[in-house]
Amino acid sequence: MNALPVTRTSPAGAAGPPVVLLHGFASSGAADWPARRWAGPLAEAGRETFVVHLPGHPDGPAVAAVEDVTTGVLLRRLADAVPDGEVDVVGYSLGARLAWSLAAEEVLPVRRLVLGGLSGMDPFAAVDPAALRVAVRTGAAEDPLTAGIAGVIRGGDADSLLRLVEGLGREPFDPAGAVPKVPTLFLAGAADPVAAGIEEVAGRLPEARLQHVPGDHQGALATEELRTAVFGFLRG
Repeated sequence: MNALPVTRTSPAGAAGPPVVLLHGFASSGAADWPARRWAGPLAEAGRETFVVHLPGHPDGPAVAAVEDVTTGVLLRRLADAVPDGEVDVVGYSLGARLAWSLAAEEVLPVRRLVLGGLSGMDPFAAVDPAALRVAVRTGAAEDPLTAGIAGVIRGGDADSLLRLVEGLGREPFDPAGAVPKVPTLFLAGAADPVAAGIEEVAGRLPEARLQHVPGDHQGALATEELRTAVFGFLRG
């Protein structure tokens, strides 16, 4: 499979490992990681950045088959998108789920890991793909989880996102399984229901700390508190 596309920003002189930025579901690299707030300041600090564009999302490839976007395949495509060598990884929401697996399964040599807006459960494994397709097509769903995922899918490349959900659900995120063994910062919005149970997840990691910032799931990522926490952690 082809490597995932990235937006690369390089500083004049390197001062640390590159930073890989992974966006959330039904969002985009530009929306979650605007360059003026992320790549620009990191470049000024001497850090190269790679904003990864996930399949089915803006600037990412369309998804032709479910088999192209299972978790294991996605991780390999993601690893192929960045040069060899140690990296720091910052993920939000779906990006955090993938970032966890990159480090836990040692797909990339991760130095420091930031996981923002991470859910303690796997919504993609919990939803029925057939029911989700009906909900996207008709707007009718029998449960809130299906309705919520269908609502965000309808705003984008619905066919690709449906395949992505099914592919990820085939290899669920399991925080009780392999865990990252690198210094890890968890960040969660104080009013974010998606991050419920994050305390238990963070407690599974030997080198982790958890910080709450203002906002709900979308709002937390835009806060200065979250950005400041990330930059401070990556300098360590």
